[in-house]
Amino acid sequence: MNLDFSQIVPYIPFILEGIWATLKFVSVSIVIGFILGTVLSLCKITNIPVLKWVADAYTSIFRGTPLILQLMIIYYAVPQLTGYNISAFLSAVLAFGLNSAAYISEIIRGGILAIDKGQTEAAEALGVPYKPMMLNIILPQAFKNILPAMMNEFITLTKESALVSTIGYLDIMRRAQIAGADLYRNFEALLFAGLIYWVMVYILTLLGRLIERRLRQSD
Repeated sequence: MNLDFSQIVPYIPFILEGIWATLKFVSVSIVIGFILGTVLSLCKITNIPVLKWVADAYTSIFRGTPLILQLMIIYYAVPQLTGYNISAFLSAVLAFGLNSAAYISEIIRGGILAIDKGQTEAAEALGVPYKPMMLNIILPQAFKNILPAMMNEFITLTKESALVSTIGYLDIMRRAQIAGADLYRNFEALLFAGLIYWVMVYILTLLGRLIERRLRQSD
């Protein structure tokens, strides 16, 4: 085995810069996914058939097609239709955000349905309108229950973020590929990138466990 990790030392700062690039678009994506996912989850439990159908169709499409296909369509196909180029960062945010919204909507919907129906019935009996009831009574409890699942979604997005290297976004994976191509030594660079991803996921996992422990203590 002809391995020499000393050769990638000059490229370590360059690869490490990809951590911020990765976390930046993943964080924006999870915010977009959370906001859109909340709206979709409310549409799924509404009594309006059209809204429920739209939300279910959206979830079916984005959960039923590969994320990399959605990324390619946004980055390559949409500019063909519109005539406007979309940056790699914006394409990554849109693809990951829209895809994440489909999964988050199911997480939030499950959290809402897990709330005791008696609370909804009590609020309706007291004459509390639907919007204040959801914002002040149901959703706060649902969000507390789904925080661990939301943390898992953030971890999943962080791992899947390596897909954006296919459109040239300078994340960890893309920088490792560049370093490997310059040195003609891909194994060392990619192994270092894998170590970075593992450390990031491990830290996020510990953070998720800490949040879950705090929530258990507050109950």
